[in-house]
Amino acid sequence: MCRGEEFSLEELYSLALKNSETIKISEEDLYISERDKDRAMAVLFPTLSTFGSHTRYKEEKRGTTFTTQPEYSTSWGLRLDQSLSLSGRELTALKMAKETIVKSSFDLDNVKEGYLLNVASAYYNLLKSKKAEEIARANVDRLTKHRDAAQTRLKVGEVTKTVLLRAEAELLGAQSEMIKAENNLKFTKTVLARTVGISGDYDVKEEQQPSVLNILTPDCRLDCFKGIALSERAELKAVELQKKIAENEVTYTRGLYWPTLAVEGVYSRREDHPSSSFAIKENIYGTLKLNFPFFEGGLRVAEVSQSRARLRQAEYRLSDLKKSVNVEVENAYLNLITESGILDKLQAEVDYARDNYNAVSKQFEYGLANSVDVMDANTLLVTAERELANAKYDYQLSILKLKRVTGILLKTVTAQFK
Repeated sequence: MCRGEEFSLEELYSLALKNSETIKISEEDLYISERDKDRAMAVLFPTLSTFGSHTRYKEEKRGTTFTTQPEYSTSWGLRLDQSLSLSGRELTALKMAKETIVKSSFDLDNVKEGYLLNVASAYYNLLKSKKAEEIARANVDRLTKHRDAAQTRLKVGEVTKTVLLRAEAELLGAQSEMIKAENNLKFTKTVLARTVGISGDYDVKEEQQPSVLNILTPDCRLDCFKGIALSERAELKAVELQKKIAENEVTYTRGLYWPTLAVEGVYSRREDHPSSSFAIKENIYGTLKLNFPFFEGGLRVAEVSQSRARLRQAEYRLSDLKKSVNVEVENAYLNLITESGILDKLQAEVDYARDNYNAVSKQFEYGLANSVDVMDANTLLVTAERELANAKYDYQLSILKLKRVTGILLKTVTAQFK
C-alpha cells in the first residue's frame, strides 16, 4: 500500500473479503464440497481399467503332442465394472453432495458476514481511539492554559501556591492520558491492518452509516426484523439444509437393506511362447452378480439408528438456532434504540459542559471561581466528550450489528460494490 493511503469503510470491506485467510479457509471448504459432488457423480459411471501380466517359467515343458508349460506367457485385457444398489443409494448420495455444496455456500456467507462485522468493529475502535486522542490533546491544551493562568495569578498574589501545584498535577495527569491515547491509537491501527490485510502506514475516512429504522413502520419494527432474520440468516439456511441432508442420509443408510447389482465385462488376450494350438488366446465375457448380505452382525441396524439420531440432532439444532436468532435480533434492536436515544442527550450534555467550562475558566481569570471549580468543569467536559464519541460510534456499529443478526449485512455491503 502507498504510505499514508486513506480508506473508507467500504474499501476496508473489499480488502477484507480479498485478503482474509479466514474467508479463504471457508472458500476451500466450498471447493471441497464441490469435489465431493464430483466423487458422488463418478460412482454412477462404470470403471474402465486395463490389466496385463508377463510370466516367465524356469523351463519349457512338453507333452507327447503339445506344450504343457511355455517358456513365457503374456496376457493383457480390458475390464468394465459397474456396481449399483437397487435402492438407488448412489443417486441419494449425489443429492446429498449437491445439498452440501449449497450448505457450504451459506456457511461461507456466514463467515463473510461475521468477518465484515469484525472489520467494522475494528474500524470504529480506531475512530474511537482517534477521537480519544483528540480529546486528550484538547484537554492538555486547556489545562496548560489553566496552569499558565494560575502562574499569572500567583505572581500577583491572587492565589496561593497550592492552586498552581494542583494545576500542574492535573496537567501531568492529562499528559499521561494523552500518551496512553496515542499508544492505543497505534494499537487499534495495527489491529485493523491485521484484520483487513493492510501493510504500511494508512488512515481511515469517517463515514456515517444510514439508519435502518426508517425502512419499517414503528408498529412492526421488531417483528419485521425477526421475520427478516428467520428468512435471511445464512446460519439458519445452512442448518435447514443440514436437516434435509440428514433426512437423505436416513434414506441412504436404509438402502443397505437392498441388494447390490454388479456388472462386469472383460476382454482378455494371452500370448504363449512357444504357442500351443490348444490354448485359448482371446476371451470376451460378461458377468452379472447380485450380492445381498443376510447377516452382518447388526451393522445396518446400527447405521440406520445413527442416521436417525443425526436427523433428530439437526431438528433440535434448527429449533434452538431459531430461538437464539430471535433473542439476538431483539438484543441488537434494543441496543440500537438505546444508542439512538442517548445520542441527543449526550450531545446536549457536551454543549452544556463546554459552556460551563468556558464560563468557569473566565470566572477563574477574574477571581470569581477557584481552581477546584475549574477542575470539576474540565473533568465534566472530558467525560462528556468521551461518552459522546463512544456513543456516536457505538450507534453506527449497532446499525451494522442489527444488519448482521438479520442476515442482510453481506447483501448491503456487496450491493455497494456494484
